Amino acid sequence: MTFREAETGRFLRDVFEESKSRIRAFPGCRHMELLRHTEQPNVLFTLSIWDDEAALEAYRQSDLFRTTWAKTKALFAEKAEAWSVEVADAMPET
Repeated sequence: MTFREAETGRFLRDVFEESKSRIRAFPGCRHMELLRHTEQPNVLFTLSIWDDEAALEAYRQSDLFRTTWAKTKALFAEKAEAWSVEVADAMPET
């Protein structure tokens, strides 16, 4: 997500901080974190892991997603991109 530079702090403070615990507690969400581009601090990524596609879709259809996304989208400098991916190879657990 690329935010207008002046709005990045607003997203972090008013949107992400207010919604992160509810997203993490949403049924089927196993993990969710926010990542920041090292050279462009107004570019942020969320990485989330869901039980399955149905759990993710239930979140996408929820009021929590709709309200959070509406607040987030209003702060963008560019259209957001989203991908669903699967692990192709992982480090073994120790």
